[in-house]
Amino acid sequence: MHAHPVLHLPWRIGVGVVGTLVILAGTVMLVTPGPGAAGVILGLLILSTEFGWAHRLLRPTRRWFRIAEKHGERIKNDLLRRYRERRATGKKPPAVE
Repeated sequence: MHAHPVLHLPWRIGVGVVGTLVILAGTVMLVTPGPGAAGVILGLLILSTEFGWAHRLLRPTRRWFRIAEKHGERIKNDLLRRYRERRATGKKPPAVE
């Protein structure tokens, strides 16, 4: 789309409209049942494909997701290590009631 000068502006307008609608839907879902924060972030992701300001606005979000990913990986590795240790010693996990 970027190579054709006639389609560049309509494409940007279309991306802007779709991204804005997704952000608005996410904003509504912040106060009603639904994935509101995810909707707002998805709308910003859509807008960031064409607009630099949206790309810059997502920078802290990307940093937060990297931290969350590392934390999840650490928890997963810890649980797997404990599971393997239990299997090696033959102990059963405690009963959950």
